[in-house]
Amino acid sequence: MKQPTLPFWQVWNVSFGFLGVQLGFALQNANVSRVLSDLGADLHSLSLFWLAAPIMGLLVQPIVGAASDRTWNRVGRRRPYILGGAIAAATGMLLMPNASLFVAFITPMLFGGLMLALMDGAFNVTMQPFRALVADMVPNEQRTLGYSIQALLINIGAVIGSILPFVLTNIIGLENTAPKGEVAPTVTWAFYIGASALFLTVLWTVIRTKEYAPADYNRYKGLTAAAPEAKKTIAQRLGNFWQLFINMPKTMRQLAVVQFFSWFSLFIMWVYTTPAITQYIWGIEAKWFDADYLHSLDVIPTEIAAAKGAAGDWVGIIFAAYSLFAALFSIVLTRIANRFGRKLTYSLSLLAGGLGYMSFLLFQNAEVVHVNLWLTEVDVPQGALDLLIPMIGVGIAWAAILAMPYAILAGSLPADKTGVYMGIFNFTIAAPQIVSGLVAGQILKYVFNNEAIYILVLAGVCMVLGAISVYFVKDSNEQNELVVQSH
Repeated sequence: MKQPTLPFWQVWNVSFGFLGVQLGFALQNANVSRVLSDLGADLHSLSLFWLAAPIMGLLVQPIVGAASDRTWNRVGRRRPYILGGAIAAATGMLLMPNASLFVAFITPMLFGGLMLALMDGAFNVTMQPFRALVADMVPNEQRTLGYSIQALLINIGAVIGSILPFVLTNIIGLENTAPKGEVAPTVTWAFYIGASALFLTVLWTVIRTKEYAPADYNRYKGLTAAAPEAKKTIAQRLGNFWQLFINMPKTMRQLAVVQFFSWFSLFIMWVYTTPAITQYIWGIEAKWFDADYLHSLDVIPTEIAAAKGAAGDWVGIIFAAYSLFAALFSIVLTRIANRFGRKLTYSLSLLAGGLGYMSFLLFQNAEVVHVNLWLTEVDVPQGALDLLIPMIGVGIAWAAILAMPYAILAGSLPADKTGVYMGIFNFTIAAPQIVSGLVAGQILKYVFNNEAIYILVLAGVCMVLGAISVYFVKDSNEQNELVVQSH
């Protein structure tokens, strides 16, 4: 039986909760390095703290994917995991900026790292079923639309999340600096707002989306009803999982190479953009990111704290910019991919991102300019303002990374194992981030002498390699569509 097409707003509702999830994720990406530095982390050790994020994804997503494939209850198949993950993520967001309150039990820096692990683990519990929910609910001919809408909502959430600290500083009037060992009020309140938005938007999707009953799902996907499974030992389940892993579709293997270069680069951007522009444009020496040096001081000089706070807020602005450009590109992504092909669109998008990263080197003008921005007036270095230009390329790449691999992959997966394979596919996101986390700090310290701008250039080179790798991916769905159109 042919799966029915969905009205536009139903496709929208299926992914609406991702807006809140990405709002929280954007707050994490733009501010966690800043938070951990405030709590006492060294510049070259930041990437090690950030390892919590991909490791949690590596552990959580396959488990949640496999479990949601086998879940059929009153709430649904994917929705129980989406809701549970949202509750846990919101809890982590409420606790992380309050690390200094728990100093009697645990050091603030370690508590911050634990909350990062909790948040990212919970984000992964929520994100993976969202990916699978689109594959479940949206028929093949609407799949590119479905993932493009998801990418659009993701980037709307990212824009809001990224600009929150800036808005709270420059419009609401909260302080963006804090005493040594504490988190700035702007960041704290941004996390509170993000936690609330995450929970409410996910609740909207859970309430407004009705998943198919097992019998209907099986008919739409051409499956026979599964016989009751005999109880399996843990060893048998691990063996089955390993068999699925080694027998993954060829398209997934090919996409894994592209994913490696893409996510290696993204991890570097999230970890090191704040110190990079603080050093390169605001002119703050690397020693002000050295934990031992900072511990030797009673207080941080006012001008240093102000510069680091201003640079941290501006990172939110440029991250919001790339998310905004990604959201705009998501609107036309389906049309471009349908006309020029998914592979070409994907490759050129990654190339644009790589050139964007490398062009950071072009913008170092420290001359202060006065600009009007979102109902407020601010003074920023000209180089910081110029960074909005490379964010166009980064945004185009980000939109494609969020949509194109899943659109290419979804048609190559068996319908009864979509969840577990989407979880396995997360290995191609988590593994490059783990590699990046292990080596990027060492490269920064021993190759680039803690000058963080050059690690962003390395990210650009890797993104260009990802663009080249797309050429070797086989998109069987796209080829089938071209055959149908030619007839």
